[in-house]
Amino acid sequence: MARIESFVWIVTTFIIILAATQLRALATPEASACGYLTGLIDKAPSSGPLFLPSYPTVEPGPLHGAAYLYDNAVAAIALVGCGEQDKAYRIGSAILWAIDNDRTWHDGRLRNAYAAGVVTNGPVKLPGWWDNTQNKWLEDRYQVGSDVGNMAWAMLALLSIDVNAGSRFRDGAARLGAWVAQWADTRGTGGFTGGTFGHEPTPEVRTWKSTEHNTDLAAAFGLLAIRTGDSRWRDKATVAEYFVNTMWDPGCACFAAGTAEDGVTHNPILALDAQIWPLTALHGAAGKFASAMTTAEQRMSVGGGFSYGEDRHGVWTEGTGQMALLMKLLGKTERAESLIAVIESQRSPDGGFYATTVRALPTGFVLDTDPTKPRNYFRLSHLGAASWAALAERGFNPFTMTKGLP
Repeated sequence: MARIESFVWIVTTFIIILAATQLRALATPEASACGYLTGLIDKAPSSGPLFLPSYPTVEPGPLHGAAYLYDNAVAAIALVGCGEQDKAYRIGSAILWAIDNDRTWHDGRLRNAYAAGVVTNGPVKLPGWWDNTQNKWLEDRYQVGSDVGNMAWAMLALLSIDVNAGSRFRDGAARLGAWVAQWADTRGTGGFTGGTFGHEPTPEVRTWKSTEHNTDLAAAFGLLAIRTGDSRWRDKATVAEYFVNTMWDPGCACFAAGTAEDGVTHNPILALDAQIWPLTALHGAAGKFASAMTTAEQRMSVGGGFSYGEDRHGVWTEGTGQMALLMKLLGKTERAESLIAVIESQRSPDGGFYATTVRALPTGFVLDTDPTKPRNYFRLSHLGAASWAALAERGFNPFTMTKGLP
């Protein structure tokens, strides 16, 4: 059995290396991950504010035409890292417009997703789809909600553009930060709760806390403190970072995914981003919590890359890009290049990158909209995967806007 598994691993590795070699042999600026993202902007009509579709090739349904805020924020930062600030500016402008032009909210929040396309005058459109069975237009309750982690990524995106585009992007990030600040929690080891879920006028309040979200917020608040010179933002960054540090479990050499709804009980799910992002985003964490990388290698590696969690049913392209970037930032170039080869092997026919190597990759979580169903990544061309591929390609840290660790 071990020999069979070894043979399969060797064949799989050979195929991945061959595919990557072929792609590199044909490499042009347009064939790079940066070139793909740039092309998405160039293909869009006009020159106004723009949200890119998260899954550009998906069939009609809840994902069709949906521009997830996180995916667009990471794409904007990746474009800055690619040297395409003018392209990033279009996404950043769409984020700014959405802050001030929601159909209901005027308190500085954003939604988790918007309708893809050029943003025109009036309230920014939200995604949705026509359901023939119910004979009506539907909207996804997660997409219309507001996760604090997504707000943090929008803050980072605006701050990545702010350096070259003036204070209005920085001011927009501060407005988002002010909205997030209300979710500071006093239970357990503090941190920030998850935000809101569902439709206006009374969406549900999330009472759990996420290690990933608080990592994002520590980076976003910290960068905002630097850009504004306002120490209040540094204080909020400290609150978020302290929470992340307390999620470390020496017994498993890993970060817990966060807490349950009580704000205290640790969520035992092992998630790859919760291991990688603290090391990439927080000062000194890559040294202090270096064993998290060993845990990821031992418990989440698959097919030359990484899965989302311990299921290891297939490669999670986006997460593999996150690890490739961390390796590059740590100076582990050979390991980074081997991971980038795996990513390159997941090119989709549209020039982008599949989210995963398998039809459906489980995360270990369930859908917020239907707790009876697992939350999966699907084998679809994915903006988030392409964006992390570009960040890994350029060695650009989205938490610091530099080519180094904090």
